[in-house]
Amino acid sequence: MTNWVYPLGTAAQGNWDISLGTSDSTTTVDGWAHTGLKVATLAAGSAVELPAANEERIVVPLNGSFTVTVDGVDHALAGRPSVFSGPSDVLYSGTGKAVSITTVDGGRVAVATAPAQASYPTRLIAAAETPVELRGAGNCSRQVHNFGTPAALEADRFIVCEVITPAGNWSSYPPHKHDEEKDGETHLEEIYYFETQVAAGSGAPSDADAIGYQRVYASDDRPIDVAAEVRTGDVVLVPYGWHGPAMAAPGYDLYYLNVMAGPGPVREWLISDDPHHGWVRQSWDGQDIDPRLPFGV
Repeated sequence: MTNWVYPLGTAAQGNWDISLGTSDSTTTVDGWAHTGLKVATLAAGSAVELPAANEERIVVPLNGSFTVTVDGVDHALAGRPSVFSGPSDVLYSGTGKAVSITTVDGGRVAVATAPAQASYPTRLIAAAETPVELRGAGNCSRQVHNFGTPAALEADRFIVCEVITPAGNWSSYPPHKHDEEKDGETHLEEIYYFETQVAAGSGAPSDADAIGYQRVYASDDRPIDVAAEVRTGDVVLVPYGWHGPAMAAPGYDLYYLNVMAGPGPVREWLISDDPHHGWVRQSWDGQDIDPRLPFGV
């Protein structure tokens, strides 16, 4: 483990499998200030609570159904069987509000956070409302659920989405960065939370080890060098630098939840491609999108 890579279990806290960067996180990361993530696995009939804090939150069912209570109002999230089943209902809580998450049948839930001051209303975004984007082409095809992007959600600071990459494909590619405030780029921290599965029809044995890979490397004189093997429940933090690809190994589908926010004045995802690899985008012209997509839509 490095300061930027947290395998499952290394950032646990109380009832949370993962607690990083949030207002109550006990795992501290030097230089990390703008984004947070909590993930819990809940048994049937159990709950987790988040006290009111100066942070905005979005509740994302990973598998299972949940009821989220904000300001005494219950919001039912129908959820999904797994992250590979297509979009889920999600709930934006707003800022300065206590959040309670309960489940009848059990499941796993994520809460993306960002320190925030401006107040926006609590909002349920139904799965059917979620903008689904098929990005890239060929073996760079991937599926993006844009429920927490500026075009889809009014919020103060964060940008939240999730990506499904079919087995053998690359996403977060070409490598890019968003670590400066300048023309055409915004300064954003980024969290990657991963899940993996054996691809349908792969013929894998019962003891197959579903893996993916994540790359982060330096874009300036700030050192960073991550080449991480990832599985369900692992987290990679990207404080700065070029990042990508996120690689779905042959035989295994890859999912990640992205949480981004930063100190700049504009809530917008503006990136710069690594100039050695940006040409790859043009190679997609004339290629078909991977026929395995979309998942669950």
